[in-house]
Amino acid sequence: MDSSVPPRGAVPVDGAVPPGEAAGSGTDGTGPDTATRADSATRAVTPAASGAVPGTGQATGAAPERATGPETGTDTRSQGAPGAGRKSAQGGRSTRDADVDLREDAHVDIREEAREDAHETGPGHNAPSRDEDDGAAPRAFPGPGSARTADDSADAAGDGTGPDGPSTDEEDDDGAAWGPEDDRTEETLRLLRDKRRAHRGQRRRDLAVSGYVALLFAVGYGSTLGYRFVRDLEHLAAQDGVTEALRRALPAVLLLLACGLALLAARDALWRGPVLVSRPDLSWLLSQPLRRERMLRPVFRWTLGLLTAAGALCAVGGAVLLRLTGLAGLGEALALCAPAGVCLPPLAAALALQVERSGRAADRVRALTPYVLLAVALLAGQAAWAAAGHRSTVLETAELWSGPWGWAALPVVHAVTGQAPGWPVAVALLAVAASAAVLHADKAAGTVPTRRLRARAATVATVTSVLWSAELRAARLAVTEALAGGTTGARRRLRVPRSRRLAVVWRDALALLRAPERLVAAALWLGAGAGTAALAVALDGGTRLIVLAAALALGWLGVARLAETARLETDDLRRSSWSPFRLPTLLLMHVLVPVAAGVLLALAAAVPFALQGGGRALLLMPLCVPPFAAAAVLAAARGPVRTELLSLGLVTPAGDASVFVFLGWYAAPFVSAVGPLTAALGLGGVLDAGAPVSSLVRPVVVAAGVTAVLLFAVVRRAKALVRPAG
Repeated sequence: MDSSVPPRGAVPVDGAVPPGEAAGSGTDGTGPDTATRADSATRAVTPAASGAVPGTGQATGAAPERATGPETGTDTRSQGAPGAGRKSAQGGRSTRDADVDLREDAHVDIREEAREDAHETGPGHNAPSRDEDDGAAPRAFPGPGSARTADDSADAAGDGTGPDGPSTDEEDDDGAAWGPEDDRTEETLRLLRDKRRAHRGQRRRDLAVSGYVALLFAVGYGSTLGYRFVRDLEHLAAQDGVTEALRRALPAVLLLLACGLALLAARDALWRGPVLVSRPDLSWLLSQPLRRERMLRPVFRWTLGLLTAAGALCAVGGAVLLRLTGLAGLGEALALCAPAGVCLPPLAAALALQVERSGRAADRVRALTPYVLLAVALLAGQAAWAAAGHRSTVLETAELWSGPWGWAALPVVHAVTGQAPGWPVAVALLAVAASAAVLHADKAAGTVPTRRLRARAATVATVTSVLWSAELRAARLAVTEALAGGTTGARRRLRVPRSRRLAVVWRDALALLRAPERLVAAALWLGAGAGTAALAVALDGGTRLIVLAAALALGWLGVARLAETARLETDDLRRSSWSPFRLPTLLLMHVLVPVAAGVLLALAAAVPFALQGGGRALLLMPLCVPPFAAAAVLAAARGPVRTELLSLGLVTPAGDASVFVFLGWYAAPFVSAVGPLTAALGLGGVLDAGAPVSSLVRPVVVAAGVTAVLLFAVVRRAKALVRPAG
């Protein structure tokens, strides 16, 4: 090998010596990769590496002190301990020593800046390492009242094998242990109170204005809607058999609501959680010698108070509904709905805190979510079955005494039916469980690892910023990535097709197999749509059209879940470079798998109707899938959000109507599919009993025409996406 050929490495910058040579032969314990990373990081932060004087912007004019190169093959630096400052052959301080001093003087933490930059791009780009304790109280560093934890130190120090190399964070080495003499909690909190006092009045005025606007909307719009809702509810309750059906279905409905609350709280904790700290507090407070519990417990208590207040309002609303439907008196309903409204939210908050602070609990939530959704669907079916007159008393008793979700429902069941023996015991058990959960959660609120708080703060910041710009897709991607937690899908395989024309179909089918939660979600949405359609069949007039539109909307949501690959294709058009097809043809091929999977799920949802004598459902339900799939792909191809529509200046007596123009543009694919199908199915008489076979012609023609128009729109939008600007 020719010794004159320089070693392979990074290209020198600003006349610097190649890092591979600057690292030497590695006899001092520092490998070339480590030196390369340290040199590049230092050059990126400080101007001294390129020969500039800090703060002046002028070059020093001095030659580099490290005068080694491929010509000599020698290293004039003295050998030293790994990581120690190195001297040049003339005895002066090396460039790296000057850079390290400059970095220490400026308090520049390269590793923290890289971590924050990774979080700026969204969740998942800097996935945190899993804590070994998995929810246990973090091990404190030596010294009473330590503000830093062993988990945080491990997260900051790393394993030395990452892209940043061995940790050189001075704060982790020198500030790991601190004692009572270093505690600055009281002074810091006092300073925060003094600084925030000047802004407290402005915050109160902002809250007052927001409350006034909300009250204005509630009185102006909500009063009319509320009055109509009350009148319709009283009219519905006056019909024969409706009150009795509601009474039979109430236990299953209450259990469904309690299980839904628990699932919502656990899933929310995967990306937000009850302890949500702002990014400035994370950067400037939790990294200081402060007691973590003094900073985190007030946040948890504030969340707990908000949830409890919301639960109390829901209890009042539930009591009013029971009074309006004639199921119970207002006073008794208020008294017996209060335990559920006061105790269930604290339990949900405690569950969410455990999920937020423990990696194992978060993994269990992700693994158990499909089963909980299945249980919720079964409870919905049980409620419908009980309303139809097929009530199982033994099953309801077992469910009501199975846990806090049932204990909270027993007093309400007693108020409605008077047949819930032992409900005072259930109330006592519920109160004890809620008290114990709150006490334990309050003690554990200060043990949430900092890296989890940082990840959630980054996710919330991303979601908030993109929501202000109406980028709903970006917000959904951020939340979805946080919910996934960096886990990959099941590694299922499909045989690669022989023809390249089937490559898109093969990839879509494989993506659906590796993300079965999409298929489960689609099945649940379609099942809910089928149940709503069954209710629409039993109605007539304008009410039938409204309920039928709701059923078709649920079906559209289910089919849209199957078209995720089309959205991923249009999120970044560079991804389509793998395909041998142009973008219009590629998007048309993305319609095939949602249609095939949606038709199979629709057929499964139509089987109960066929068994009850409604054989036409086997045709009508699958018939709605192609327009829904085409509309979902069109929504994926509509391009960037047109926020300029929000500022058109369309002044009307009721205010600026620009927002309605924007909503119309955003909902155009959905409305173009649901609207015509609602008219064809609701006005054509095909849902009426004894309707002739000729009534099926109109829905078939409308579905085919809508599908063709939407596919044509997909092609037009795809061409517009790849059309050069200007």
